[in-house]
Amino acid sequence: MVTAGTLWRMLEALLLIMAANGAPILLVRLLPGIRLWPVDGGRCLQDGRRLFGHSKTWQGVWAAVGGTTLLAMLLGHAWFVGAATGAAAMAGDLFSSFIKRRMGIPASGQALAVDQLPEALLPALVLTLWLPLTVLEVLLVVLLFFVLELPLSRLLFHLGVRKKPY
Repeated sequence: MVTAGTLWRMLEALLLIMAANGAPILLVRLLPGIRLWPVDGGRCLQDGRRLFGHSKTWQGVWAAVGGTTLLAMLLGHAWFVGAATGAAAMAGDLFSSFIKRRMGIPASGQALAVDQLPEALLPALVLTLWLPLTVLEVLLVVLLFFVLELPLSRLLFHLGVRKKPY
């Protein structure tokens, strides 16, 4: 039986993960002239492709960590719960970008599942340190993120927040 407490923990996890992944997008929209520093410093591997790509920036990482820290505190958690969640989401996002570059998919190119799973699974697992989420609940949070991310991205595209509808 699913309790209200279980649903609330899952909702908190989903909100924190979505905040972490959305913060870099909002940063670029709110500060359009900001100078961005790529995490990979423009470096390429032996395959001639960038390590992560131009769209993965230090400002985005800090926006994710800072925004998720703030949201976690508003939800009544310690600051480090949000910071760890944001950092884990960005680690998952960088992992996704690394895999996509190796597959020959350009920066900001779409790769279903590769884009969503690491950036939801890593922070969901990190959150189990503070939120009593079961393995099934973690998987449900990741599934919800996966299902909601594409329609939400399309909505944000139509609202002019995102550059691409995915």
